[in-house]
Order: sequence, then structure tokens, then C-alpha cells
Amino acid sequence: MSADPVVVVGAGPGGAAVALALARRRIPIRLVEAEPVLAKDLRAGTFHPPTVEILASLGLGERMLEMGIQVPVWQIRDRRLGVVAEFDLGLLADVTPFPFRLHCEQHKMTALALEELKSNPEADIRFATRFVSAKADADGVTVTLSGPGGTEECRASFLIGADGARSMVRKAAGIDFPGYTWPERFLVVSTFHDFAKDGFAMNAYIADPQEWVAIFKMPHEGPPGLWRLAFPIKPEFPDEEALSEPFCQRLVQGFLPRTEPYAFAYRSIYRVHQRVAETFDRGRIVLLGDAAHVNNPLGGMGLNSAVQDAANLAEKLARILNDGASLDLLGRYTRQRRTTNIEFIQAQSVRNKQLLEERDPAIRQRKLDELRAIAADPARARAHLMRSSMIESMRRAESIA
Repeated sequence: MSADPVVVVGAGPGGAAVALALARRRIPIRLVEAEPVLAKDLRAGTFHPPTVEILASLGLGERMLEMGIQVPVWQIRDRRLGVVAEFDLGLLADVTPFPFRLHCEQHKMTALALEELKSNPEADIRFATRFVSAKADADGVTVTLSGPGGTEECRASFLIGADGARSMVRKAAGIDFPGYTWPERFLVVSTFHDFAKDGFAMNAYIADPQEWVAIFKMPHEGPPGLWRLAFPIKPEFPDEEALSEPFCQRLVQGFLPRTEPYAFAYRSIYRVHQRVAETFDRGRIVLLGDAAHVNNPLGGMGLNSAVQDAANLAEKLARILNDGASLDLLGRYTRQRRTTNIEFIQAQSVRNKQLLEERDPAIRQRKLDELRAIAADPARARAHLMRSSMIESMRRAESIA
């Protein structure tokens, strides 16, 4: 086993998960994060069944279940007509011990992973430390970092870029990131109003040709939790106005009118991309999570892909470092995770968005009728859930040699 650590850049969900998975296999890691403390990113918070299984294997499952909300049923709705289809993940109880979506803010998962890492002798964690550059050779990578003590070089057996969509590691490796950015932005507001009292499942997607909505119940700081609502915002609309109290109030009141104003805990706006790196590995430099692929959040697949990348990559690096396996395994990592990201994650997240915003009345009706028929047929509903819960994509990845 190499005495040089695996350097992981980025302490988000993917970086924290791969660092923990490697350290638990007695592989030394150095996890570096540019921010001085863990970020409380509120964007993602849906964990699908196979991801919960991975978290359980890392020793995080029990505490995640305690902190999160189990969501066994989710809905597709029409903004005017109400519920179109309801899907019950209980249909998958024979294929996963966690037949539900687990809603839990991603920063809670990273905090748990960091807590585990701090007690692991294989882990060296450094905050306020930026990746500067990397020079790879046949035996390892010389990584330059900049931290509180100045600039330093360290030797790594492998360098993992888990540093987000603007990944400096990806750029240093010269890996292209083709794809596109959606013209509209997503506005997310969080409110304490309980939409369950209005008939909404704790996860619901509401189709509308003018203004679709996606809603999710999150645990927040404990019962009763809060609800997130995501809306599309036109490209020409100024961020400042979109985030203003009057505009957010009009938006949510337009969706579900009530006599009192809504109380908002958070408001945020962000751009949405569909991009996949040309490769996830180049020599001893490897990418995962948003550094390797980004997609729109409808369906909750980005966060899950990052954790699933981490589990896949950690298993292969352990075989290389602990068992002397060939570096060719990294090519298999790319084939498995890149292929499934394109075939499943990118394709499904785009379809999800197109379903919600479809403007052609005939196409819209056909799509909604098809979903009604799927939900009404247990066999078809099960197949739909296997795909939407990412179990099918995990199985597809495992089949790629």
C-alpha cells in the first residue's frame, strides 16, 4: 500500500463520502476544503434507497434515519386538476431495506461523515485550504495546496476532485465539461406552512405550462420541519426582485392562496446545468460528483450520484492500493459512472423537467395519461420506481465491465 495519502479536494457529500469510505479501508486520506467551515448548502436533501444503503455501510445510516424524514409516497400533480399519479416506494420493499426517500439536508450528512473521519487515524482534514495545482506522473501526483500556513506541496497516491461544478481539479487535469445551461433559473423558498394539510405528499411535482412547482418537506431543526418550494424564473427577471419578499409572497400565494402571508425561512436562486465531463479519470486524477456531472434537481439525483460515485470509486481505489490491482480499474469507474449518468441521470432529469413544463396540450395530456396508467398498474409502477429511485442505474453500472 502506498504511504502517500489519497488527496480529496472538496468536503461536500461526494468528497466526504469517498474520504470516509477510503479511511474505513485503512487507506490514508487528506481531505481539503477551501471554506473555513462546512458549508450549510440547502439545495439538495433527497436520498434515494440505494444511497441510504451506502450511508448505512459507512456507519451513517442510523443517525441519518433519526435526523431525516422518511417519504414513502410521492406525487405527480397538475396545477389545475390536482393529483395525477401517486407512487408508493413500498412496492420495492423486497429489493431494498429502505423503501422510501429520505429527506435530510445534505450538510447534515457531511457533518456526520466529518465526525466519523475526525476519529479515524487514517484521516487528515484541512479547512481553509485551497487546491492550487497538480502534476501527475506514473507513481502519483504532486499536489500544491494553499492554506493558513502558506503554500505547500504534498505527494498523493491519487487526487480526487470533488470540488463542485467549477472544479479546479478538473481544469488542472485538462478535462472538458460539455453540456448546457438552462436559460431559466430556479427559485427555492422555504416556509413553515404545512402543505400536507392541503393534500400534498411530502414530495410532489406539480406540472404547469406557465409555472411548474416542486415541493419537498425537510426536517430543518426538528419537528415540525419546513417545506421547500421550487419555481422556474424567467431569464430576464432580475435576481434581486425574484428574491424579494413581495415577489416570493405573490409566487407562493399564487400557487396556494391563503389569508395570512407565508413566513419564509430561506430564499435562494441558482442556475441549472446539464453537463458531463468527457472522462472521470485521467491518470491518477479522478473526478466525482458535481466535478464530473451536473443536472437539474427535479428527481433528486445529483446528490445521490455523488455518493454513489464515491462508493464505486472507493471500492476500486482500495483494490488498487490494498490488493495491487491495475490502474485500469479507474477506466472501469469512468465507464460505469459516466455511462449511467448519461443514460439515466441526465436523461431522467431532463424528462422530469420537460414533463412539468410541457406547453403543447396534446403532448401534455398524453404524458399525464401515461403516468396515470403506470401508477394504476403495480408491475409498471414498480418498474417506474426502480428507475426513479436509482436502483436500476446502480445495477446497470455494476453490469459494465
